[in-house]
Amino acid sequence: MRYQPSKHFVTVAVVLGLWAPAWMAGQDKPAAAGPQYKDPAEFTLYDSILKDTNPKTRLDKLQEWQTKYAATEFEKQRKQLFLNTYVALNQPKEAVGEAKLILADDPKDFTSLYYTMYFTRALAGNNPTPDVLDQGEKATTALLANIDTPPPNVTADQWKGARTPVETLGHSTLGWIAMQRKTWDAAEGEFQKTLAMDPNNAEVDYFIGTVIASEKNPQKMSVAIFYFTRAATYDGSTGALPQAGRQQVLDYVKRAYKGYHGSDDSFNDVLTLAKAQAAPPPDYHIKSAKEIAEENQKKQEIEDAKDPQLKLWKDIKTQLTAADGASYFSTNMKDALLPALKGKVVKLEPETKPKTVVLALEDGTTPDATLKFEMPLAGKVDPGTELSFEGVPQSYTASPYMVVFNVEPEKLHGWTGKNAPRPPAVHKKASASN
Repeated sequence: MRYQPSKHFVTVAVVLGLWAPAWMAGQDKPAAAGPQYKDPAEFTLYDSILKDTNPKTRLDKLQEWQTKYAATEFEKQRKQLFLNTYVALNQPKEAVGEAKLILADDPKDFTSLYYTMYFTRALAGNNPTPDVLDQGEKATTALLANIDTPPPNVTADQWKGARTPVETLGHSTLGWIAMQRKTWDAAEGEFQKTLAMDPNNAEVDYFIGTVIASEKNPQKMSVAIFYFTRAATYDGSTGALPQAGRQQVLDYVKRAYKGYHGSDDSFNDVLTLAKAQAAPPPDYHIKSAKEIAEENQKKQEIEDAKDPQLKLWKDIKTQLTAADGASYFSTNMKDALLPALKGKVVKLEPETKPKTVVLALEDGTTPDATLKFEMPLAGKVDPGTELSFEGVPQSYTASPYMVVFNVEPEKLHGWTGKNAPRPPAVHKKASASN
C-alpha cells in the first residue's frame, strides 16, 4: 500500500509548538549567561529568521546565516530551526539529517526523535534499506521509552491530549518496520497495540491482515480476512482509506475469501460484521474449503454406511465416467454377476408384461440402469416402485450415463406383477349319477 502521511500529524505538530524552546518565540537579546551574538548583523539576521513565517524564505535566511556565521553560539538553535523548516517544507531526508545532528548532542531530544520516527516510511520508500529501518526503530523505541514524561515546555494536561497520537504512531511505525523485515509476530503485536488505541485505523487493519496472512497459519486466516474486510468497509470521517483504496482492498479480499472458503457463500456476513465492529470476536472462524470438504466427506461416509448399495452404484459410476471407463467396464464388469443393487422404476417396455425395465438407482428419478429379461415379466408395476436385482452388465454409455444388465427373473426382487391376467377357470364335469 502506498505511503500516506499520518492522520495525527497535524494534531501533533500543533502540540509540538507548545514545547518549542523559549528562544524560538523570539527575543530582543540573549540572556546574560546564555549564547551571545557575534555582532549586531547576526542578531538582525537571526531575528528576521524567527519572524519569517514562509518556510522557503526562512530556509534561504538560515543558509545565509550558516554561510556568514559558520561558528555561532546559537548552533543548537540553528539546528532546531533547520529541522522545523525542513519539516514545514516536507523534506524528509533533510529533516532527518538535521535530527541526527541534534540527537548526536542530545539523544533524548523529543522533536528530533519524533520526526525521525514520523518520516521513516517516507524515507524508506518501496525498497527500504536496513539503515533506514534501524534508524526509525531506534528513534521510535527511544521515544516510546519515555512516553510517560511530557516533552519540555508541555504540561501534563497538554500531554494527555497529545500522547495518544504520538504513541499510536510509534507502535504503527514499529509494526511497519517489523513487517518490512518479515518478522510477522513482532509486526502483528505492534499493530494490535496500535488498534487497541486507535481502533478505526483502516491502514493498520490492512497491515495486520497482511502480516497474519503472511504467517501462513491456516488457523489464523479467518482473522486476516476479517481485517482485510474491515479495511475495505470502514468509511468513518477519520481513519478510513480513500474510496479507490477501499475498492482495491475489497476486490482483493473477495478473491482471498473465495480461494480460502471455496465459494462466495456467506461473504456478506463477513462484510456486515467487519463494518459493524473493529475487531473479530474471540475464536472467530471462517470454514476453509478443506474443512468443508472434510465435513462433507464425513457426512457422505455416514450416508454410505446407511445405504451400501447406493454407495456401490456411485463407485461404479465414478469408474465408468472416468477417462478409462471403457477399460474398467470390460475388465471388471462385463458378463460378471454384480452384487444386489436397487432403484425405482422409471419406465416399462412394454407397459404390461415388459421385457425391459428402466430404473433410477442414484436419485430415484434419473434413469441410469436398464434391465433386460429373456421372457416377459408378469403384469406390471407402477412408476416409482422400488426393485432390487442382481444383474450381469452387457454394455454402458458414459453420457448420458446408462448401464444395461441382463437379469434372470429369479434375481429380480419386489416385482408384484399387478394386473397380470388371471388363469382360465377350470370347470369340473358333472358326475354320471347326476
